[in-house]
Amino acid sequence: MRFLVDECTGPAVARWLVQQHHDVVSVFDEMRGADDKEVIRIACEQNRILITNDKDFGELVFKNKKQHKGLILLRLEDERAANKIAVLKNVLEKYENSLPGHFFVVTETTVRIRSIEKRK
Repeated sequence: MRFLVDECTGPAVARWLVQQHHDVVSVFDEMRGADDKEVIRIACEQNRILITNDKDFGELVFKNKKQHKGLILLRLEDERAANKIAVLKNVLEKYENSLPGHFFVVTETTVRIRSIEKRK
């Protein structure tokens, strides 16, 4: 799969995804300091699922109607890289085929999924 890992999610998550043979762009490594609108635009243009911890992306998608190809919003109590990776591993094992075209909100114990609405 193709992912764009937001700066706040961190380089360890991006490295782990690469080790799992995914095509990954890391904001931390490749475009540090990019604003959220630029990040979501690039993810969409490159057909990448965005992985982030930044709640502002929910507003960009649902209030501002920004296009995306899929988004995983991590809402974790434990923000350490090892926990992010463990949670993502679980999401990928259970939902990998559902990631494109959906907005996922993920905690350590729950997964909420919303489809992308058709936009005119």
